[in-house]
Amino acid sequence: MANTIAIIGAGHMGASLLGGLIAHQYPPENIVITDADTEKLSLLKKEFNVRIAADNVDAVSQADIIILAIKPQILANVAKEIAASVQETKPLIISIAAGVKEDSIQAYLGHNIPIIRAMPNTPALIRCGATGLYANQVVTKKQRDLAESILNAVGLAIWIEDEALMDVVTALSGSGPAYFFLVMEALEKGAINLGLPADTARLLTLQTAYGAAKMALESDVDVAELRKRVTSPGGTTEAALLELEKHHMRDIFEKALLAAKIRGEELAEKF
Repeated sequence: MANTIAIIGAGHMGASLLGGLIAHQYPPENIVITDADTEKLSLLKKEFNVRIAADNVDAVSQADIIILAIKPQILANVAKEIAASVQETKPLIISIAAGVKEDSIQAYLGHNIPIIRAMPNTPALIRCGATGLYANQVVTKKQRDLAESILNAVGLAIWIEDEALMDVVTALSGSGPAYFFLVMEALEKGAINLGLPADTARLLTLQTAYGAAKMALESDVDVAELRKRVTSPGGTTEAALLELEKHHMRDIFEKALLAAKIRGEELAEKF
């Protein structure tokens, strides 16, 4: 029999996880989702035929897995609200509230609760996400497998064994889509400035980005080797890459990741 999953929060990520689970044939009768927005809940019930609830305590009382798909600033209140029920049933908690550390969640809920932190990114909305997962010592092997299968429903899930590295995951894959959007934006604008029609520049940019990512995912060599294979000595690609290297592109991205990591650590201190 399938585990009962309670999803607290029907925002973009909560709804995406719900959609991913249903797409992977998870029984809708074993999922309950809650949110303060009753209209949003009604739409999800109509689309996915899952159970809905306006009361978090009722929703989690019979749940084997609770997904906290909520903003970090409200996590403390929600966790304290359901703490008594959680202490009674000891379900697996999966938190996707960015920046809130495991020990803080544990303090809100009580002690000896299996908690997994998940850091998905926005492509999870189209089931192409990249998620870092961290589990505390209370989590069993079976629960790790369950969490991984849930997050795999919206993309790729990878385990991080040191919680401190979750800030690096946030800097890389959590914030990462914005970096690639910026690169695509710059390439598109550059092509337009060099004379290409805007719609042509856009489509060529997006398809090139998609093709490069797909090629890297499916290749048996690393991206450095793929770059070398595209770069003919004395050719156009080499000329472009030399210009990027001249302006220390690698250092720029490393500094960007560091800035995001530091900011993540600062935000974590608030929660």
